[in-house]
Formats: sequence, structure tokens, C-alpha cells
Amino acid sequence: MTMVPVLLSEWIKVRTVRSTFVTLLLTFVVTVGLGAVVSAVVASTWNNQTPTERANFDATGVSFSGIALGQLALIVFAVLVVTSEYSTGMIRATLGAVPQRMTLMLAKVLTVLGLVGVVSVLTAFISFFLGQALLGSHRTSITDPGVTRAVFGMAIYMTLLALLSVGVAFMVRRPIPALAILMPFFFLISPILNAVPKVKNVAHFFPDVAGRQLYSVQGSTDVPYGPTAGFFIVLAWSLGCVVIGYLLFARRDA
Repeated sequence: MTMVPVLLSEWIKVRTVRSTFVTLLLTFVVTVGLGAVVSAVVASTWNNQTPTERANFDATGVSFSGIALGQLALIVFAVLVVTSEYSTGMIRATLGAVPQRMTLMLAKVLTVLGLVGVVSVLTAFISFFLGQALLGSHRTSITDPGVTRAVFGMAIYMTLLALLSVGVAFMVRRPIPALAILMPFFFLISPILNAVPKVKNVAHFFPDVAGRQLYSVQGSTDVPYGPTAGFFIVLAWSLGCVVIGYLLFARRDA
């Protein structure tokens, strides 16, 4: 079977399952909304900041503060695109219609990347401009050095995070186990390990840490690489998960 009909089929599946679009909408709302709140709070408490905090202030990074929670909904979206068919048993009918597993997985990946790519670009630019408007005199400009790169870096990180989540979903095939792996990793394990001196050098190469190097102008001084290396680290995590997911998907029965 050619790719176009399979892509259309995957698009119909995503469009007709309300929960997937709700989670994608929540990604936008939470990321933009929380970023706006943090930007407003920072602007109102600027006089309370220390000279060191002001010197290290990253106006672009502040406007992207909402991704800390927004990625939660993004992960759920990507996981549901894959696992909803396993939960309902529809994957058997899908594989009956599309026995070429490479084609089927590629169609799901392209569907997720297409949708998340559009939402990520909108989220990144709206978060930036709204956040900068609320920062007032402490704002930065899209034309300042490194800012445009950081805005697009935000969109790239969100897209690669969705790709990583798709790979994990194909590995475990069920929504709860997939979320039980991804949520603690991004919200507990990575932050905790980054705070432990003896292991934080390893945690610096986790995808969320590398992602922050992508969507901030200054980046973290503790991380021994810049945005370019950060991109390749997140890309390696995402492609690695997708490859493992495909190998398991190709070997196992539905």
C-alpha cells in the first residue's frame, strides 16, 4: 500500500478521537498561559532581584517557562496517537489493512510531526511575543542575537519530544505504562539527578536538559555544550526511541 492512503487514514483517526486534539490544544494553552504568568510575575518583582539574577536574566527563556508543564500534555498527545488503537484492539484491523509495519509506523510518525510541528511553531512565537509584551522594559527583541534561534529551538524541542514519545509508545503499546515511563523521567528523575553532584554530569545529557539549551539564549552555565550540541542530543534520544520502537513493533504480534 502506498503512503498517501495510510497518511489519510492516520489523519482521520487523530481527527475523530477528541482526546488527542484536546491534549494538543492543552499543550498550546498551558505553555502560552503559564509563560505569560511567569513573565508578568518577573516584571512585577524585578526590583526584588539580586544583581546576579539581573545579570543572568534571559527574557526569552522566561517567556518559555510554560513548557515545563506544557510538555505534559504534549507527551500525552503523542502517546495516545499510538496506544489508543492498542487499547481498543483496533490495531489488529489496522495491521490487516496495512501489513507493512514500516509504512504504518512512518505514517503515524509523520502525522504526529505534522500536527505537532504546526502547533509548536505557533506556541513558540505566541509565547515569545506575549511574554515579551508582559516583561515591559525588561523585554528582548526577536532581532537580538540568539533570540530567533531560541524561538525556533523551542518549536524544534517540542517536535522532537513528541517524536521521542511516539517511540516509547511503540515500545510499550499501552498508554499507562508509556506515561509511567515518560512522566517520571521528565518531571522527577531528570530534575532530581540534575541536583545530585555525583551524577549531574550524566543528567546533563538528558533530552530535557539539552532542550533547554535549544530554547534559551544564554543557556545554562553548568551544561558543557551549546544549542547545536543540544539539538543533536535531543535528536539522538528521539531517533533512538523510534528505532527501538520500530524493532519491537516489527517483531511482536498485535
